[in-house]
Amino acid sequence: MNQEREYIDRLWACTNIIDGLYYKSARSLHIKNNMLALFYALGDGNVHSQKQLCEEYLFPKTTLNTIVRECAQKNYIALVRENSSKEKSITLTDKGREYARSILEPIYAAEAAAINRTLQQFSPEFVDALECFTKHLQEEFEQSILHLE
Repeated sequence: MNQEREYIDRLWACTNIIDGLYYKSARSLHIKNNMLALFYALGDGNVHSQKQLCEEYLFPKTTLNTIVRECAQKNYIALVRENSSKEKSITLTDKGREYARSILEPIYAAEAAAINRTLQQFSPEFVDALECFTKHLQEEFEQSILHLE
């Protein structure tokens, strides 16, 4: 196997393990995986449009609509129409912020511990390198595969 393939295989394995950890954490926290992803996205305290969430977090529109509807019914989020736009923005309600905090705190703590341990071994540039690889991979996929949709 060439070194290029080995690096890709190692990255593939890592991303699958990371995805699996968040999936298992969602189950452990008694929340749907996609709902955890929504609260994670909204956890920055900013208002996000559904379109923005679909683009940045790769939510399928129907999945996001289902999760948003469920969260709105539980009064975790509020949908706000922006000016004259048809697009509604999503923001956490007080109840939603409290709930988000309860599920995100253990995740943030585990992430902080992991990144601190990693930064003791490696330069913070590894994050820049991963972002660069992600950008290049996205460009290559869009150019050679995703344009076929």
